[in-house]
Amino acid sequence: GSIFTSEVPLPQLQAIHNMGILAVFALPLLLLGISGIFYIYQTVIWLVSKSAVQNKVVVITDAISGLGKECSRVFHSGGARLVLCGRTWEKLEALYDALISVTYTPKLILLDISDIDYIQDVAKEILNCYGCVDILINNASMKVKGAVQSISLELDKKIMDANYFGPITLTKAILPNMISRRTGQIVLINSIQGKIGVPFRAAYAASKHAAVGFFDCLRAEMEEFDISVSTVNPTFICSYHHQPAPGNWEMTYGVHPAEVAEEVLRTVSSKKQEVLMANPIPRAAVYIRTFFPEMFFAIVASGIREKLKTEQEN
Repeated sequence: GSIFTSEVPLPQLQAIHNMGILAVFALPLLLLGISGIFYIYQTVIWLVSKSAVQNKVVVITDAISGLGKECSRVFHSGGARLVLCGRTWEKLEALYDALISVTYTPKLILLDISDIDYIQDVAKEILNCYGCVDILINNASMKVKGAVQSISLELDKKIMDANYFGPITLTKAILPNMISRRTGQIVLINSIQGKIGVPFRAAYAASKHAAVGFFDCLRAEMEEFDISVSTVNPTFICSYHHQPAPGNWEMTYGVHPAEVAEEVLRTVSSKKQEVLMANPIPRAAVYIRTFFPEMFFAIVASGIREKLKTEQEN
């Protein structure tokens, strides 16, 4: 028999070698190029968002909370004329001192959002600052955790005042000014619990569901006046001072205040009606609750049984 050998010409071998080298470097270069384009896109969106609030009168409730401070910082750096509301004058002054390095110096207003009888007077004080309000950011909120039977009706009402009646009372007090000018934006920083009920947070979830219902209706009614209404629904707001504990899904699936503040700014700029800030698992829970409610309730009930069983064993 005879053996046939086939030799690849040297130029072809060189070409194959060059293609191999090119393939090795092509993917990283492509990824680098895509990253660069994405970064430029994000930067442009960020600059556009900041320019959208320049010279605007922006009211932020509970500005002294972690999220409130971040919202204050973000909108202040965008050149907004801030009216900062909070329950503690000393904390408001500390926030003021941290923000006075840019254009407009913030106005400070004492406000306890759960004190419904006092809100009408505070609204007049807010309007007197600049004569109008362009953007109202309802950020104030109160949380409670516990079994339904362990939470008093008095506490239920307090949660509802802080999370529902407070924001809508302030909104109603500011609305006539916006309607007369036929312009304005109202933002509700709410929660994913306005979409799904989480066990042991009945009062909180109920107040958040109520707020979503109100602002959904308000959005439709305000369209004829060119007033936009937005809701931003994060999972849980992480604290800068705590690390996620094992099994604590609030912290594990939570978002940082700075992330939420930047999303609020983008929402104001784009006038997006609703934003859900959630990782895949909480987002899937909202989807399952909507389209497969029986499955959702079964999963939640199973989780409660497992928790009770673990507690009993320990």
